[in-house]
Amino acid sequence: MRYFKHRIYGALFKLFKDTIIKKNRVSFIVDSKESFKGNLDYIQKEFENRGNFEFHYFYKNKLSIGSFRKLSSSKFIFLNDNFFPLAFMEFHPETTIVQLWHAPGASKKFGGSVDIQNREILEKISKNTDYLITTSVNIKDYYSEAFQMPLNKIKSLGIPRIDYYFENHDVNTLKSNFLNKYNISSNKKILLYAPTFRDEEKYNNVFNYLNLEEFNENLGDEYILALRLHPKIENFYKNDISDNGNYIDVSDYESEQELMLISDILITDYSSIMIEFATLNKPIIFFTYDLDSYLSNERGFYYDFKKTVPGPIVHTSQELIDVIKKNEFDKSKISEFLNTQFDLIDGDSSKRIVDFLLK
Repeated sequence: MRYFKHRIYGALFKLFKDTIIKKNRVSFIVDSKESFKGNLDYIQKEFENRGNFEFHYFYKNKLSIGSFRKLSSSKFIFLNDNFFPLAFMEFHPETTIVQLWHAPGASKKFGGSVDIQNREILEKISKNTDYLITTSVNIKDYYSEAFQMPLNKIKSLGIPRIDYYFENHDVNTLKSNFLNKYNISSNKKILLYAPTFRDEEKYNNVFNYLNLEEFNENLGDEYILALRLHPKIENFYKNDISDNGNYIDVSDYESEQELMLISDILITDYSSIMIEFATLNKPIIFFTYDLDSYLSNERGFYYDFKKTVPGPIVHTSQELIDVIKKNEFDKSKISEFLNTQFDLIDGDSSKRIVDFLLK
């Protein structure tokens, strides 16, 4: 039987379906404390501003009678990712379940847009979900397909994690502390390199395509390269990197958002990090050494990648070096891109979402 484990999970949860709802209880379904950061954290802070709410963190792999009881008695339940057992769980009619999703906008296809096999369970999950929150009406159709969610359940209210960039951060101090942490000269600019994971294994060792020696020879006096690699790539690069003062590994740096805030330029490829970084109106370079292969063999995009991305596309180390040295970026492309991904960028996403739920 497909989804046997998830069905058992749902059957156990049904034992608590008649639990009395606590109208001030807000629950978050999470993998770990780390996954709570970002969207869920900002939603909790907004509820804390509204009065006497209590919060419960339901860890997916730590089951107990107490955690089931608290989840089943919650007025609001928030998710930041997919949770397949949700397809087989029964909730009180007064419970409101909200999917925030962890990434803003829409770039690479995901979920039901590419995973035809799991569309059935995604449809079941959508029946148990009251609202799916997106950043723009322009991408509602994409999210409807990805989550197999009816359009009337999709609300374009923003993404809470973007509120971070509207807080009162002392960027100069954050940057200075970062450079000191890695013993880097205080006058260096930061190039954040954040490549995505490829299904085609041979392209995951980015150091086969980025010539770090040439890179540092040409740019090392002015820039420091900070490498933020996808966790799945670590097996491919771990033995090839060293902290020699010319480039640093920030894959385990606690706050990705802080890295974006203090970086001067983002180098990426197909990663959705481009959408969040674009809100900072800073240059983005797309280092796509495997572009033709990726477009042909990977999961594809919701838009024409070559025409839409908010920055120059380069294919070789030398092209990348030349673009950085030239330092001429068309910021209008960023504005055009953001208009397709966000209805509003104002630091009030968390407020809008909670206002909508409490109205």
